[in-house]
Amino acid sequence: MIPKVNPTKTNSWKKLIDHFDEIGQTHLVELFKNDQSRGEYLTFEFEEFFFDLSKNHLSKETISLFKDLYNDLELEKGKRAMKTGEPINETEKRAVLHTALRNLSGDPILVQGKDVMPDVLRALDKIKSFTKRLHNRELIGYSGKPINTIVNIGIGGSDLGPYMVCSALKPHWITGFQTHFVSNVDASQLLQILEQVNPETTLFIIASKTFTTQETMTNASTARDWFLEYAKDPDYIKNHFVAVSTNSDKVSEFGIDPNNMFEFWDWVGGRYSLWSSIGLSIACSVGYQKFEELLKGAEAMDHHFFNAPFEENIPTLLAFIGVWYNNFFGCETHAVLPYDHLLSHFSSYLQQADMESNGKHTDRNRESVKYQTGPIVWGEPGTNGQHAFYQLIHKGTKLIPCDFIAAGKPAHDKQDHHDKLIANFIAQPEALMWGKKETQVVDELRADNVSDEDINSVLPYKTFAGNKPTNTILMKELSPKNLGTLIALYEHKIFIQGLIWNIYSFDQWGVELGKQLAGTVLKEIKEGKAQKNKHDASTANLINKYLSFTKG
Repeated sequence: MIPKVNPTKTNSWKKLIDHFDEIGQTHLVELFKNDQSRGEYLTFEFEEFFFDLSKNHLSKETISLFKDLYNDLELEKGKRAMKTGEPINETEKRAVLHTALRNLSGDPILVQGKDVMPDVLRALDKIKSFTKRLHNRELIGYSGKPINTIVNIGIGGSDLGPYMVCSALKPHWITGFQTHFVSNVDASQLLQILEQVNPETTLFIIASKTFTTQETMTNASTARDWFLEYAKDPDYIKNHFVAVSTNSDKVSEFGIDPNNMFEFWDWVGGRYSLWSSIGLSIACSVGYQKFEELLKGAEAMDHHFFNAPFEENIPTLLAFIGVWYNNFFGCETHAVLPYDHLLSHFSSYLQQADMESNGKHTDRNRESVKYQTGPIVWGEPGTNGQHAFYQLIHKGTKLIPCDFIAAGKPAHDKQDHHDKLIANFIAQPEALMWGKKETQVVDELRADNVSDEDINSVLPYKTFAGNKPTNTILMKELSPKNLGTLIALYEHKIFIQGLIWNIYSFDQWGVELGKQLAGTVLKEIKEGKAQKNKHDASTANLINKYLSFTKG
């Protein structure tokens, strides 16, 4: 099992504190001047990726101390425990095996003595067969027309991952097919989509592990009612509804033919599930071959993560860099900034993957942690963000480490657009590091014939301190395989950070409390009155005010 060690009690952590006192005040520009080899040991190539980690407050000594901490915490045991199917999600007594879902070699992986790979490969074969029939127009709706539209109904991991991937791979969609996603229990989202689709040619994928998730099942029931307004006969549900679930009884109760249920397993966490049958909507959108390429990209990163030495292990280094800023520099947020419109939903996807995983205040010893755990993850695509929040990153009072992500080859033929996009992608990390000195500002303003008086009045506002850390990730192109690699990179980074912080990354009990209370509130809304003895005055007032609005 994974050792349960408070990182702050290790000698290596204490040495990192001393090292921070030395390097933390050194400007990044000075680090480059003093260390000509940064471009060698802090840049990495992996398949079609180039990673530049050199614009960080790191030195060879920092990396060495990171490695000491890695060894003190025995993190290699944690990696091995996940890979071999140990129940590392201890609070739920489950293995964590999203890596098995892209283990296309089929090498055995055991959970409680059973090899899970035959089940995984069988599920993939079912997806392959189903999507082949779909794209050959052999899936026929109730009126005799072939299915050409997919509506995925899920929430959380059953929505965010597939939605992000399908958006990112839009240029790879099968011609003649459309995919939509519904997650919000706010009916506005579902109703807008239902206005766009034809019941005769639409297939609904209901994605819910338990098939009891309130938001998903409410939307699914409304979609079923809408469909039956046209099709009339409930027997036609089997032509237009499929389920991705582990609960065959609830699937049958809903009216879906159990043969139309795509299985996955309790060792697949929701936010790590796009590689499983939850990714059915992805395969429907881009075809099974592209879906398999996505898996292969993730599998390649898995091999790197499990086998590469520490100094070359990219997700592990990114994890330690994140801990460095979070716990030593006191940074509370981390910005993910993709310079690719197709990755518009990547930051929000990572919000769930990271913040739901490592937003924990109880460690693996059942004790409250006395140090920061998961950061606030956020971001928007470039160059939009440059005209929104980059002002704060450049000139604000908060230190915000950033990841910049881009593809060398665009998914279109407008090279001029792409050259300008990439120019900004490269320039922003440079500007964040270097900043702008007073002498530069003065020279520029004098060249524009600005008076000394006016120069003095604006000088403080036009200078930039720089010294802002960034990671830069450049891939050759945003292909299905490269996207799989990118997602797996962040998955492994999140896992390692959870190990460092000695927390359980694969449960999410914080999600449950709000759901439970919502059930109580909903009951009172249906009854028409808040029970004041069950709530604080504020909550009771809100319930009653809502009820008064609905009656008005």
